[in-house]
Amino acid sequence: MSEITTKTLLDAGVHYGHLTSKWNPKMAPFIFMEQNGIHIIDLNKTLSKLNDAKAAVKSITKSGRKVMFVATKKQAKEIVQNEATRVNMPYVTERWLGGMLTNFATVRKSIKKMQTIEKMSQDGTYSHLNKKERLMKDREKVKLHRLLGGIEQLNRLPAALFIIDVKREHIAVAEAQKLNIPIFAIVDTNSNPNLADHPIPGNDDASASVELLTREFANAIAEGLSERKQAKEAAKKDSDKAPASEEVASN
Repeated sequence: MSEITTKTLLDAGVHYGHLTSKWNPKMAPFIFMEQNGIHIIDLNKTLSKLNDAKAAVKSITKSGRKVMFVATKKQAKEIVQNEATRVNMPYVTERWLGGMLTNFATVRKSIKKMQTIEKMSQDGTYSHLNKKERLMKDREKVKLHRLLGGIEQLNRLPAALFIIDVKREHIAVAEAQKLNIPIFAIVDTNSNPNLADHPIPGNDDASASVELLTREFANAIAEGLSERKQAKEAAKKDSDKAPASEEVASN
């Protein structure tokens, strides 16, 4: 697993928290000091929690399960989408739809509807619609893809969530907790770290900080997937050898 240092975190501004007046007292164990009215996060704690989170998520993805990335704040959306796509994981970067987890069956129906419209546009069905109907279908497809495109391939509930800013994504947090889905999250000094099963204390506003922490998390997923693939290949080789060994033994 790739290693980063406290200096790497420092250079990315991971240590900068919020104004002391906006702090959540439950973040006290992760705060190093106060500087010019701003809380400074203890990067040794960040590094420790990050490594714990990476080990845990690596185990999840090695078993073949999915982790959903969630970030709807402007400075994190593109970063999260890119990293989730890189490791072939579902993501939500637009508005979180209420019931996305707790009413997953209905969400799957909306995804199938989006896929049906996409199929219609490709198989010639559109040619039988008038201009107004095509326009309405196109608008519906764009809207559905914007909201659900990131989870199109998700056929069952994710095994875990990775969230940027638990305070902002409180609906996603509540739904995951209701279903006992583990939460990995970057938590800033204005957040409650107890809302996450695996809190990673850090700046959740600065792009450089979000990018570094998200990339490290995604790298751990990539390693889990790689080890899963290697294990499968090894198992296949063993099964291929078995019949040959049996044939030799019978001769």
